[in-house]
Amino acid sequence: MKKILLIGNGAREHVIAETLKRSPQGCELYVYMSAMNPGVLDNCHTFRIGKLDDMEAIKKFAVECKPDFAFIGPDNPIADGAADALLEVGIKTVAPLKICAQLESSKAFTRELVAKYGIEGSPKFRVFTTSNGLREFIKELGEYVVKADGLTGGKGVKVSGEHLANIDEGFAYAMECLNADGRVVIEEKFIGVEFSLMSFVDGVHVVDMPAVQDHKRALEGDKGMNTGGMGTYSDANHSLPFLRPGDLEAAHAITVKVAEAIYKETGKYFKGIMYGGFMAVKNGVGLIEYNARFGDPEAMNVLPLLKTDFIDVCERIIAGNLESVEFENKATVLKYIVPEGYPENPRKGEKIEIGEVPAGVKMYYGSVDARPDGVYLSGSRALAFVGIADSLESAESLAQSAVGSVNGPVFYRRDIGTAELIQKRVEVIRSLYVL
Repeated sequence: MKKILLIGNGAREHVIAETLKRSPQGCELYVYMSAMNPGVLDNCHTFRIGKLDDMEAIKKFAVECKPDFAFIGPDNPIADGAADALLEVGIKTVAPLKICAQLESSKAFTRELVAKYGIEGSPKFRVFTTSNGLREFIKELGEYVVKADGLTGGKGVKVSGEHLANIDEGFAYAMECLNADGRVVIEEKFIGVEFSLMSFVDGVHVVDMPAVQDHKRALEGDKGMNTGGMGTYSDANHSLPFLRPGDLEAAHAITVKVAEAIYKETGKYFKGIMYGGFMAVKNGVGLIEYNARFGDPEAMNVLPLLKTDFIDVCERIIAGNLESVEFENKATVLKYIVPEGYPENPRKGEKIEIGEVPAGVKMYYGSVDARPDGVYLSGSRALAFVGIADSLESAESLAQSAVGSVNGPVFYRRDIGTAELIQKRVEVIRSLYVL
């Protein structure tokens, strides 16, 4: 029986907890969380409620639990150095040290790292610490992206032609980011289709998970504000319908080189989940960004398919001897239930009713609060429904059959995982060759 400390309380941590508990080794799970997530609570031995940025409280709970290792789920405690804090009390983690976690916590760090070590996939970019030359560079690029340097929950990136209508709007947002973080990244806009490729990384070995496509926009047809992710899908062949031969190999090669570059740059091995946001473009694959943890929603697409013992995977990441991981050949479609008004002005503190979940569908609790009389909205993505089947069509049908089981002031995107929306992605890739 393994004793494991899990930090976090979202839907990502729900599926992490479920997958750890599935291990044939047996798992006694201790959870440090900031809210009462029913799915996480159902899988834990004991828990502690506290702030995720309170390193002393995390260390104290860890010392009491004496776990074999810890798993840190969310981006903020990773960026704040929770892995470093736990190491101070002799506990190793499946999450990178703070110096390596800059891969996610600083967009500037990642772009400069990739440029310094000559790694392919980056667009033309500049990091600005003052406004000098900023407007001129935006004008030079024509089509551009403005990125806030720090953690923004997936909402700090604005793109010309989508969020920014002209140079003045781009400059104004860049100045907003500059004033908040002390620096801002301006880069060339990629034209293509985004995809996520998450990898288990033990410092040296990089083992990929099935590719996933996320949908950031709040409304159907990819309209509305950016969100943390309204839903995702993955295909049974572990690729995606719009990807070409060689795209996943190219993305994998970039991640391998980035892992090597982090060690050269910091003297520390990146141990944990390296989650690459890539774009299939005309001439191959472009690197959008990296995260230093499982994606949410993407974790819920891949972990239910994991055939290899997850505890063994975690221990091999820590030991530095991870070689292979096996996943089922199934398709998945995930649709998130979110509060009305999300992401700008979400409903909070209101009760939702959850009906019977159809067979073949997994449900994960996200930003909710479990109270004695039921489940209440906390203001962010609330419930994820994942259809798992042999084909995307069947998986989408299953997910769609489940979202209607929730009553309350909520909404979701019906179009995620549908043949119509996927075909639009395929057509974008085809169009790149006739432009």
